[in-house]
Amino acid sequence: MKKTLVLGASTNPSRASNQAVHRLLNDGHEPVLVGIKHGDVAGIDIQHGHPELEDIDTITLYMNPRRQVDQYDYILGLNPKRIIFNPGTENPELMRLAREKGIEVEIACTLVMLATGQY
Repeated sequence: MKKTLVLGASTNPSRASNQAVHRLLNDGHEPVLVGIKHGDVAGIDIQHGHPELEDIDTITLYMNPRRQVDQYDYILGLNPKRIIFNPGTENPELMRLAREKGIEVEIACTLVMLATGQY
């Protein structure tokens, strides 16, 4: 299925990023986690910084637009097929840059997309 980078992953089970990891796994997708806190979600370690990743289909964002600025080169350099801007992560500048590179942009909730079969 789709290899998905969860950018802004959290070990807190009440966070949407944490719930998304579990849901991605349940739906047969391969989540890769990058965040700022140490730990794991569902046995998958949260990586830090800008790890070298390959074959990322989707990036689902769970970080506010201010924190995204330092990630632009990293995000765009991964050449994902799409970026999902979850509620609160909408960023017109990054959306424009992504579209210019031919990356699909979705303003949506990953959890809702998974629950409704639209992922």
